Amino acid sequence: MTNTERTPRNTRQRAEVRNAVAGSKTFATSQEIHDRLRHDGSKIGLATVYRTLQTMAAGGEIDTIRTPDGQIAYRTCTPGHHHHLVCRACGRTVEIDLPGLEEATRNIAGEYGFAEIDHEVEFFGLCTSCR
Repeated sequence: MTNTERTPRNTRQRAEVRNAVAGSKTFATSQEIHDRLRHDGSKIGLATVYRTLQTMAAGGEIDTIRTPDGQIAYRTCTPGHHHHLVCRACGRTVEIDLPGLEEATRNIAGEYGFAEIDHEVEFFGLCTSCR
């Protein structure tokens, strides 16, 4: 087994980050998660939060989106492929399935000879409470 195939250790810091992400209903950046942890008395460093979030995302434990301002934000989501509606004002997030989009993506990729297509589609707007 190589280093990249090893299962990450369950450290205290990893548990703290996992709990901070799981405790949020909205996507949050590494800085926001770090701020929450510090507010709750954690001594964990920003670099550790950042690395832990990247590892968790790569392992499929948490989901990521790129915010309209270009930052990566993290959230615990349901397993399986899905997309999100995200409120630009309050951060409320709704998971949505778009089966028509999945079929269209495969068809378009096939037309151009592409295979093994991955994609990310997120919709940003205002939820009913923030309108």
